[in-house]
Amino acid sequence: MSRNDHGISTFIIILIVSVILAGLLAVLAFQQHRAASLPAMVRGGRPPLSVEQRAYLGSLVFGDLRMSAADNFLGDTITYLDGSVTNNGAKPVHTLEVELNFVDTLNQVVLRETAHPLADRTTPLRPGETYAFRVTFDHMPVDWNQAPPMARAVYVEF
Repeated sequence: MSRNDHGISTFIIILIVSVILAGLLAVLAFQQHRAASLPAMVRGGRPPLSVEQRAYLGSLVFGDLRMSAADNFLGDTITYLDGSVTNNGAKPVHTLEVELNFVDTLNQVVLRETAHPLADRTTPLRPGETYAFRVTFDHMPVDWNQAPPMARAVYVEF
């Protein structure tokens, strides 16, 4: 067995480093397992939809979806989605999450984005009220068909 200048064998050094690495990997695996078993709300995600919330999603109607683009000061193209959402239900909506599906010419989804059209509002979207919103995109897929996305509400809070 070879020894370094301090009289410690190379085998002992490799063994110590291996034990430390194994301990770190065990701690990391334990933390990931614990985080995966926590409820979504505790992890920082949104809670699952209640039956009432799920039924209310159909009361939120999207309209006037239009795409446009402009160059920013760096010369990059920014793509905009302008549209409106109408609350046809009986409750004021505080939070709304929308799934936007952009497709190609074969109607295959090439980009799926989540938007929060009510994030800039300080008041809830009241029953019967329509709100115009804008969502920006820095990069769009080259095979996107240039049409507005299919929009559907996926999460709502009253």
